[in-house]
Amino acid sequence: MQQLPTGESPRPATSYTRIDEVGTPYLQGSRCGECAAVFLGVRENCGRCCARRRMQPLRLATRGRLYSYTIVYRSYPGIRVPFISAIVDLEEGGTIKGNLVEIEPSPEKLAYGMPVRVVFRGAECALGEEAAGYVAHFFVPDGDRS
Repeated sequence: MQQLPTGESPRPATSYTRIDEVGTPYLQGSRCGECAAVFLGVRENCGRCCARRRMQPLRLATRGRLYSYTIVYRSYPGIRVPFISAIVDLEEGGTIKGNLVEIEPSPEKLAYGMPVRVVFRGAECALGEEAAGYVAHFFVPDGDRS
């Protein structure tokens, strides 16, 4: 997992983005101690088996597969378009939404099930300068796997 440049103190863009003691960002999840279901973010109760207070904190995987996507051509003012809004199933459980970058936003270039990696960058790369100072997650194609 990549580390953020030293000297910077970015803030997480979401409640489930964390930055560890050495400056490495990661996604926080929860795993159920009863049924092993994995969810994004901190949870107290399981959404699958309804177990109460059996959730354990978990650092989510950084690799997964593209489950679904939408190519967005119109958005709010200041948001760069087109972009790929993707839903990814992570390798060790959990599903997360984010932007797929470093690939042409064209159906011919995208395939359901294609391998992707989670990367962290300054949120301004998607949202403009107003988001400077925040770190966000994105997905990139994972050419190392097929």
